[in-house]
Amino acid sequence: MVKEELQQFLRTLSFTSIEINTILSIIDSVSFTKGKRIPDTLEGKIVQDADRLDAIGAIGIARTFAYGGAKGQRLYDSNETNNSSLRHFSDKLLKLRDVMHTRSARGIAEQRHAFMENYLKQFLSEWNFSE
Repeated sequence: MVKEELQQFLRTLSFTSIEINTILSIIDSVSFTKGKRIPDTLEGKIVQDADRLDAIGAIGIARTFAYGGAKGQRLYDSNETNNSSLRHFSDKLLKLRDVMHTRSARGIAEQRHAFMENYLKQFLSEWNFSE
């Protein structure tokens, strides 16, 4: 949704200008790839944490391979300069645990990070066995 359309929609829900600006600021700060901006508000930090938690763990692994498959990426390439679904873990996913803002998100991220590390160990063990 375009920013202006979103503002208009929020006005129809009787949000104030301050609330609309807060919501737009939160939306702008969520993305991991748009920069390392830390949201100004607790609400923004919670939304950013939720977005990042969604990218890791079992669901994050599934999303990574689904996206990679849709884009025709290889599962894994031992040449680290080539793009692969597994490389996305080191490029982004394994970094997310350390950038959580809230205590509860850090606890969830710790569990999901450990799951991903175990998954990667198993994946590489099986991959290397099959080569």
